[in-house]
Amino acid sequence: MALPLMPKATAVWLVENTSLTFEQVADFCGMHPLEIQAIADGDVAAGIVGLDPVANGQISLEQLERCQRDPKSRLRIIETDLPSSQSRSKGARYTPVSKRQDRPDTIAWLLKHHPELPDAQICRLIGTTKPTITAVRERSHWNSQNIKPRNPVTLGLCTEADLEKAVAIARSRNKAPDESEA
Repeated sequence: MALPLMPKATAVWLVENTSLTFEQVADFCGMHPLEIQAIADGDVAAGIVGLDPVANGQISLEQLERCQRDPKSRLRIIETDLPSSQSRSKGARYTPVSKRQDRPDTIAWLLKHHPELPDAQICRLIGTTKPTITAVRERSHWNSQNIKPRNPVTLGLCTEADLEKAVAIARSRNKAPDESEA
């Protein structure tokens, strides 16, 4: 089941503004009933401003009133037909510090499994530089003895769709000169 946009803030609002049971709020927000009870007691989430799920369109007022009358009924998020936005900017991507040491492993994996990818595409795909790619390829990277090829998708440096798209583009570019020579 999908969770509300900001579960803890939604739980704060539901505890303060409704007569729902702790179990109902916990089920809707994906939290434990004891945590909801702690919110009600003021032990947890003291500085969090409540977020109205009705105003945000996550639940309807009728559904909220029905659940207040019947403690056994549960709140459900209203499914929207709007697609979730997954667009990203065309500029450089920020890679968290914790994942930066994984880039050489990813470069080694891409060079091993997809040698058709040009350096420029590898740079765009995982957000690295051409000198780093060259150093990994020539085994002159400062940490080359510890580099183990690992998939960039499993490391979270790119999505499966981005990787497949880059490989498809590289393969189509590599096939074009072969066909014109024949």
